Amino acid sequence: MSDRRADRRWRERIGQYWLLIRGHRPIGILLLLWPTWWALWLAADGFPTWRNWAIFTAGVWLTRSAGCVINDYADRWLDPQVERTKTRPLATGAVSGREALIVFAVLMLIAFGLVLMTNRLTVELSFVGVLLATSYPYLKRHTYLPQVYLGLAFGWGIPMAFAATQDTVPVLAWLLFLANVVWATAYDTWYAMVDRDDDLRAGAKSTAILFGDADLIAQGILYALFLATLILLGLQAKLALAYYAGVAIAASMIVWEFRIARRRDREGCFRAFLHNNWVGATVFAGIVLGVAMR
Repeated sequence: MSDRRADRRWRERIGQYWLLIRGHRPIGILLLLWPTWWALWLAADGFPTWRNWAIFTAGVWLTRSAGCVINDYADRWLDPQVERTKTRPLATGAVSGREALIVFAVLMLIAFGLVLMTNRLTVELSFVGVLLATSYPYLKRHTYLPQVYLGLAFGWGIPMAFAATQDTVPVLAWLLFLANVVWATAYDTWYAMVDRDDDLRAGAKSTAILFGDADLIAQGILYALFLATLILLGLQAKLALAYYAGVAIAASMIVWEFRIARRRDREGCFRAFLHNNWVGATVFAGIVLGVAMR
């Protein structure tokens, strides 16, 4: 009987850790995975080596999971006050702060082990990635631009992918990085619009609060910059026409996001945020075809 209780407690702990790393919500992994794959395909001028593909795909899962843990650790004062986050393990006390830090450390150590399988430049860049991932959650206390910083953190796999593939980080990589920063700022602003009322009451900051009533206009500018940067990227990389077709389809999908979020209600803004997974996938398909048909 005692063994059965111990087994049940252990399964409950694993379940709480799974919730802590957002294993039940893969959208964050996908939004981090697409720009990493964009970079791998452009850097390799086609399908990357299976080794690099496996390293970076696994690395995305590990670093995103670790990022969720450190984000919840930093927000354990805020999450109980926000409707969408009040049931998270750290917010409810189901997982302690010490446990969360141990989980974070284990995930980051495994991710670093993967990086050590690449080259020196990639390893050096990984330290910047760790700094971005660990410092991002604290930005919402001090600045209205945590979404921009999220773009930096989510996009750092781009220069690392180029470094692992080419042992250098060319201008094309930084152009792609810029596109991702703008895109992440835009889609995470949709996400911030979901929590805007709760964040205002709790004293947290975000681009959604900064933009205020001009949020849809600001979103339009951000997405226009994203698409313009993608077009410039295609010209720089001399991609085939199929790539621009992918960008055009992505643009039409972004228009749909404005349609469903135009009332600024929680459900509409959250759906717009989730929809960016398909935008990222469409751009990826365009890059694959644009490289293959060049």
